[in-house]
Amino acid sequence: MDRALIVSCLEKNKIFLADNLLAASINHIIAVQSCGEARRTLLERDFDLIVIDAPLRDESGEEFARHIASNSAAQVILAVKSEFFEAISAICEDDGVLTISKPVNKAVFWTTLKLAISAQHRLQRMYKENNQLKQKIEDIRIIDRAKCLLISHLSLSEKDAHKFIEKQAMDMRVSKREVSESILKTYEG
Repeated sequence: MDRALIVSCLEKNKIFLADNLLAASINHIIAVQSCGEARRTLLERDFDLIVIDAPLRDESGEEFARHIASNSAAQVILAVKSEFFEAISAICEDDGVLTISKPVNKAVFWTTLKLAISAQHRLQRMYKENNQLKQKIEDIRIIDRAKCLLISHLSLSEKDAHKFIEKQAMDMRVSKREVSESILKTYEG
């Protein structure tokens, strides 16, 4: 975890949160005062962690936290007044928002931060696996299209078309996808 956004209208809370994030080796920290300002900042850059100190001047923070957690890979920590903690926590937990009660003490924040970091690492691994699977599926689609072209243009069987692509890839020392893309260019375009 490298980049964090703090959303708080209180300067002392921003300092407390920033100090704790720095202690956790999160060095790229931006602090803003409102959800509107946070939304604009999120359009410009991505963050690994967003800490929201509710309530804010323009919103309660709960809806914003849920939106971010549902629509990005960022981990979200939402600090709320103790009298609202149970209700807001129940609403936010389905979206993956980590909710903590205010006043926030250092030990509770540190534990929550460690949970967020752990969840972020797990999420990054899942995104990487997902992207690799998408790439494999795309490779298979391209190879299958190339095989279909070989079958129709060269009257090869499916097995022979597959062998042809494999042999070309081995002989040219390139991937089967690259051979297939070359076949697509030759016969489609």
